[in-house]
Amino acid sequence: MNWRAVWSIYRSEMARFFRTLSQSIISPVISTVLYFVVFGAAIGGRIDQVEGIPYGAFIVPGLVMLTVLQQSLSNASFGIYFPKFVGTVYELFSAPVSFLEIVLGFVGAAATKSLSIAVIIIATAAFFVDLTILHPVWAIAFLVLTGLSFSLLGFIIGIWAKNFEQLNLIPMLVVTPLVFLGGAFYSASMLPGVWQVVVKFNPVLYLISGFRWSFFGVADVPVAVSLGAISLFLALCLGVIWWIFKTGWRLRS
Repeated sequence: MNWRAVWSIYRSEMARFFRTLSQSIISPVISTVLYFVVFGAAIGGRIDQVEGIPYGAFIVPGLVMLTVLQQSLSNASFGIYFPKFVGTVYELFSAPVSFLEIVLGFVGAAATKSLSIAVIIIATAAFFVDLTILHPVWAIAFLVLTGLSFSLLGFIIGIWAKNFEQLNLIPMLVVTPLVFLGGAFYSASMLPGVWQVVVKFNPVLYLISGFRWSFFGVADVPVAVSLGAISLFLALCLGVIWWIFKTGWRLRS
């Protein structure tokens, strides 16, 4: 393993993050505050508690997961797409660096960025509601697995995209709606009977449910199923990236 190459790619990507530090941090913080104003105050005034948890605190795990998914996808997809767009990625491919080292550098940086912002979001939320994390180790595990998995997905999107419109297509039209329909701001048990079955086909439900369990000890699905779902998704993304580098799909032109 060429750790110097991994570190060089990682450091380069992190340098881009620090160049836009105010934008990278202020935007998620403002969004979180707005979510609390709209959902926590307006809706929370009508819904006192969900499963025995104050509504303002109940939505925090969903807000954090929404941020982690969006930031992981955008950072990883743009990180690999822009070098491909300007042509500098071919210099990287011609260097004595394996595909695993390339992925570790780009995906590691994207996951670091998203997890850093997630910590800031949790700290911001603590100003609005009382937060207690019952299972901090599991909370970290779900955050890391989710950040890595969706950074891998973002890496795939960045390779697949042929223009900036395609780069934003999947995050905007697929992932964000899945988060809102995945129990970010409500419990699946609040839905009518048939919709409780339908929502189980939404993979994001398992991420939010597992992460919420680590906070409050309540979940829409068993935590072992949530952990298995995110681990399976992680393995699937790794398999797709291995296939991409093996075949050269979207990399040779």
